[in-house]
This record gives sequence, structure tokens and C-alpha cells, in this order.
Amino acid sequence: MYGSDKVSDDSERTAFRRAEKKYKLYYDPASKKKKQPKKVDLSEVLDFKSILESYNENSELPNGFNVLRCDSGRPVFSMENRPGFYFIPGALNIQEQCEWIKESLTSFPQPPNRTNHNAFYGPINDLFLAATEKKILVEEGNSPASLNSGCNVSPGDGDVQRWKFFKEDVVSSRGNTRKSISASVLLRKLRWSTLGLQFDWSKRNYNVSLPHNKIPTALGELAKRMAAPAMPLGEGFKPEAAIVNYFGLGDSLGGHLDDMEADWSKPIVSISLGCKAIFLLGGKSKEDPPLAMFLRSGDVVLMAGEARECFHGVPRIFTAKENAEIAALELQLSHEDDHYFLEYIQTSRININIRQVY
Repeated sequence: MYGSDKVSDDSERTAFRRAEKKYKLYYDPASKKKKQPKKVDLSEVLDFKSILESYNENSELPNGFNVLRCDSGRPVFSMENRPGFYFIPGALNIQEQCEWIKESLTSFPQPPNRTNHNAFYGPINDLFLAATEKKILVEEGNSPASLNSGCNVSPGDGDVQRWKFFKEDVVSSRGNTRKSISASVLLRKLRWSTLGLQFDWSKRNYNVSLPHNKIPTALGELAKRMAAPAMPLGEGFKPEAAIVNYFGLGDSLGGHLDDMEADWSKPIVSISLGCKAIFLLGGKSKEDPPLAMFLRSGDVVLMAGEARECFHGVPRIFTAKENAEIAALELQLSHEDDHYFLEYIQTSRININIRQVY
């Protein structure tokens, strides 16, 4: 999901892959001491924040753009050449953004929700808390009974409890003879978690037999409100599953389709949190040149109907202070007692996308 196919010649690339390459993070080989990102031409990137500001000032829209208002009163933008695609800039206020960042790091990776770590470590409990307490995850099969005091159990698949969290000083005092990894590293390597009905990445479908909880009520209500402009007349959105993506420096999400849900007339509700990103919205073939647009913290994108058949991806996030555009978010989180949320989001992006499966 986060990787990319290596193609040596641009002529062999699709239009979508060429756009991914154009906006991807590359470093300037001429920079000696500190790696400096290569400059990239952003002049063709759509900026819905600017479109919103212009619309609020003089009610003008670019050619081919339309606007409607949802119950929240916020303008919802659509494009004539991308039916079924809707963009709601600044849909979430700062307090809401902070709330969902915290939930994404503390609650959403909790079992029975699955994460990319399940395949190797099994379900991991309280990963964010363990990271703030600088704990180490140790394979229990190699850890002696003398380590068992003051540990948190992380049960593996089935009945066998393979891994446990221990305090750093306990692990170091016993010597580094066991397979282990720090919770902070695991947190930074967290790439996805699944809520509600669990998505089976190996089979690319939903596995209703896997243990799962319902979508959190507050997230479900938010998704229903946001989905309204894209819903068929007289129908309500039923949030049944969500995938949470976690992006760090240099991460990207390759061009793909979200095509495993039964009814494509129902939208995917996509919420952006944290550092600014570039989103590519292509066509029904990767040969179709994609539109590039900025996604900022608090923005919401809806993809329904024909838009569900369009390839899309995230080739770039901006973590440098001057480009991330999270000053208001940083200020709000700086007032929190727990500074770890601030430290995390300063170099990260979180995307919550909620779906109606059936």
C-alpha cells in the first residue's frame, strides 16, 4: 500500500504514475550536511482553501466548479468533470481535529481492531500509552519469569500470549538477549488500523467472521452528517467500517480503487488530520491524467457513484514547519498536559475513511 513499483523510463509510466513521481518527496543530492527536499512545482495543485476564501468574499467560483451547503452551513464543492466527488474544506474545527487525532492514536488501534502489526506481533494493547512510558515490547517465548513483574501483556493470535511490554530499565538490566522493539518505534511504524467490520488485506475483502466492535458512535454520527451531500435522495449513510491510515515523513499511498463495498452509490467519507498532503484524483484508468489538490487538517472528501471508480492516492505529505500548515493545531495541542500527541502530529498525517459496506 505504501510502496511503489520501480519503472526506469517515464515513457513506460501511466499518467497517474508520472503525477505520483512529480509530487513525491525526493532529496536534493547537492545538499551536504542536512538533507533538503527537492523543490517541486505546485502551481497546478488545486487549493480548495483559496477557492473557499474567494467564494466567501465575492461568491465567485472557478469554471466547472459548483457549490452546495450541507446542514452545518459549510460550503461543499463539486466539479463537473468529476461527478460524485465532493470537497468540504475546514469541515472539522480545531477541537474536533484534536479529538480525532487522540482517538486515532489511543482507541482506534486497540484490539479487536486490527493493525499492520498484527501479522507479526499479534494484537497490541495500549501502544500509544506504552510509547509515552518508553516501554519495550519483548517476545514472551524468550523472556524469563523474572521479567514478569510490571509488564503489560500483548496477546498474540489465538490463545498464546507471545509478546509483553516491559519498562526500559527492566529490559536493559537483564541484557539484550530477547527479540524486542521499543513501543515508540512501533508507534511510528503504525500504518493502518481497521474499525468496525474488519478488512482482510490478504484477500482484499471484508471478513465478517473476525472479531470486531461497531464503529464508535461519535465517529458514526460525524460520518452521517458529512456524507449527506453525496447520498442518494431519501437515504441515510450507514457507517459499518473504517480504515485509518497513518503517514510519516516520506510515506505515500499509491494509486488505487476502493472497490470492495457492495453499493458504490454510497460515499466513502475521508477525514484528513495533521500535516498537509497532496491528493491525486484520477479517472477510471491510470492512463487518465489525475487532478492534484491539497488536503489540510480538518478537510473532508466524499467519493460516491462515478467517483468510486476513479483511481486516487496520496503521493506526498508536507512535514516541514513552513509547509505543514498545522500552526493552529499545534497551538491547541500545546495546551494539553500530554505533549506526545503534539510531538506525533508535527511530522505525521492521519486519514480516517468511513464506509458503508452493504
